[in-house]
Amino acid sequence: MRHRPAPLRTAAYGLLCATLTACATLPAPPLTPPESERLGSLLPADALLIGEQHDAPAHQQLERQVVQWLADRGALAAVAMEMAERGHSTADLPRAASATQVRRALAWDDAGWPWKRYGPVVMTAVRAGVPVLGANLPRSGLRAAMQNATLDQLLAPPMLAEQERRIREGHCNLLPDRQIRPMARVQIARDQAMAETVSAARQPGRTVLLVAGNGHVQRGLGVPVHLSKETRSKVLSAQSESAQAATENRALSNTAQPAEAADLRWPTPPAPPRDHCAELRQVMPAAR
Repeated sequence: MRHRPAPLRTAAYGLLCATLTACATLPAPPLTPPESERLGSLLPADALLIGEQHDAPAHQQLERQVVQWLADRGALAAVAMEMAERGHSTADLPRAASATQVRRALAWDDAGWPWKRYGPVVMTAVRAGVPVLGANLPRSGLRAAMQNATLDQLLAPPMLAEQERRIREGHCNLLPDRQIRPMARVQIARDQAMAETVSAARQPGRTVLLVAGNGHVQRGLGVPVHLSKETRSKVLSAQSESAQAATENRALSNTAQPAEAADLRWPTPPAPPRDHCAELRQVMPAAR
């Protein structure tokens, strides 16, 4: 039976965070015993990859809870994040560092990744004395990735085709065909950069936590493909219930989908409906 968070506890915490500007300094509601048991079933692991839906606040709260849970056990080696570029780190900052210092150290892009959403995750790690690492491909590497045909060889042909399908559908079929393969290469390069960051941060007996979008952590397609052979990894996929149902239905009908894209699916309440394609059409012309 799936365990659901206590609604009163979660609602009260959300209200408190909404009314206090210092929410990042408050402890997240702890995982319940059944939740702790589920999370513990993934360990030991050198790397735990948490996949999220970027606009689902319940997913960022879960990430913060997992950071705290691992840190409390002395089991957290580092937190690597898609939301910051590789080469940036909080490793040289003290636990008492301010949010401003942390954002500067990570060269945080608030326009792309709202700090109010991810700041509590980051600051929970910093307060625990755990380094937060930028893991994503730097912007300066995007053009080279688009032109790097060797990246095409890093995925099995069916999975490269799946990556291209996701690029096309993720942009609501608004991209011209000539842009699909270059953008798929960027996605692969990003996965490779995150995998290298995670592998380099490994520590015996501890776990590196990666926070990234669900597509980045999927087995057979994302970061797990590029991890070093010595890195034992587990994948936790946080999914709002409606998104989970869609993913499961696609997995049944799409032969390119790995049998087990994640080791553990973690259902959360549905995120508010949002028409991403309508928003995208406002800023992109239709594909030609």
